Amino acid sequence: MTTVSTPVTRGITFYCALAVFAQESMWSFYDTQVPPLLREHVGSAAVVGLLMGMDNLLGVFVQPWMGNRSDNTRTRWGRRMPYIAVVMPASALLFLLIPLAWSFASLVVVMFLFALVGNSFKPVVESLMPDFIEPERRSRGNAAVKTASGLTTVTTAVLSVLLVDDHPTLAFAVPSAIAFLAVAVLVWRVRDNRSQAYRTALVEDAADRPDAPKGVPMRAVVVGILRDHDRSRLLLLASVLLFGGAYAASRALMTPYGMETLGLSRGDAGGLALPAGVAFLVAAYPAALLAERLGRLRTMALGMAVFATGMLAATAVPTATATTIALALAGVGASGFIINAAVVLWNLAPSVRVIGTYTGLYTVTWQLGGLVGPTVVGGMVDVTGWRFLLLDIAVLTALAAAAVLRVRVLARRLPAGVGKVL
Repeated sequence: MTTVSTPVTRGITFYCALAVFAQESMWSFYDTQVPPLLREHVGSAAVVGLLMGMDNLLGVFVQPWMGNRSDNTRTRWGRRMPYIAVVMPASALLFLLIPLAWSFASLVVVMFLFALVGNSFKPVVESLMPDFIEPERRSRGNAAVKTASGLTTVTTAVLSVLLVDDHPTLAFAVPSAIAFLAVAVLVWRVRDNRSQAYRTALVEDAADRPDAPKGVPMRAVVVGILRDHDRSRLLLLASVLLFGGAYAASRALMTPYGMETLGLSRGDAGGLALPAGVAFLVAAYPAALLAERLGRLRTMALGMAVFATGMLAATAVPTATATTIALALAGVGASGFIINAAVVLWNLAPSVRVIGTYTGLYTVTWQLGGLVGPTVVGGMVDVTGWRFLLLDIAVLTALAAAAVLRVRVLARRLPAGVGKVL
């Protein structure tokens, strides 16, 4: 793939980051403000949790399929923009309808439709960046995208403080407006059919037999990963599942850990992870630059080592101050993995024709880790006690690091051109 000039790279990175910011603003606000709406109709926390998990369940099926569908689309607009131009505004409209639901049944229906449509364009949006940016610079682009995603937490907090209590419908309208604005900018400025990946895909299509079906079916992509003789892509996805689980557990179980082990109040315990979130945002771009110097797989392994070190340090010194500092260190380490993992998977793809499918598989694997990880670590806590929660998380992280190190060993057998971008 040819090198993209710096102005073009910066421009497309900004547009992709804007799209992800708009997308994640809706999801972040959804996760924090829809549960109270459900509690107005149902008192069971289990039912609320079940309904809030509906989007993750739908995403497991919808995201890889939509990523693959966009991979195989060929129009004068390209392969991603047709879906973004139609599906993203539809999701924004459905999001706007959530606070207007007049009954429990109508609320659940709108939630289902939003979860279905919102999951549909998520892998499409996130595939735009690797379509335009060459493999060597994708970590920088992904750092910008992840930073934009992280900033949505701030957006949600501000909207919650300023609008939710007095103007709840208006509060939902703001993320919707951001999404509509992002779509307008993308349609105006982004020409997906000019991306190097799309042009390469057209060349590969032309090289196929005339009677062969165009595109790569979803089943063929999955079978190719499972039958890959060196297991690099499968091991990488395993590391995403394991570290995704460790990272999710470090966030989901931190409040009870602070209360049970550190003797903090619920509010103080809930704030333990804030410095870690700030540290992640600060370290995101440096993690991309470090990956270009050391290699992405090495940076991922180093990041997980730093993350585990933070967990072990907090275990050794169980005080609120030490835990806060250690979690900030862990946030820096997490950036080394999170910024580069998807990039390595994209760069391991056998063809640019499957970038969207790989994006969907990465996102779903990370989400599955988020679903399974807190449960697994919670089971370990039942055995070891809350005192050793962070040690349990470090063990899961070590397994993820072992998978990445194995991929690094296998990468030495790959062609020099591929190994250089890993």
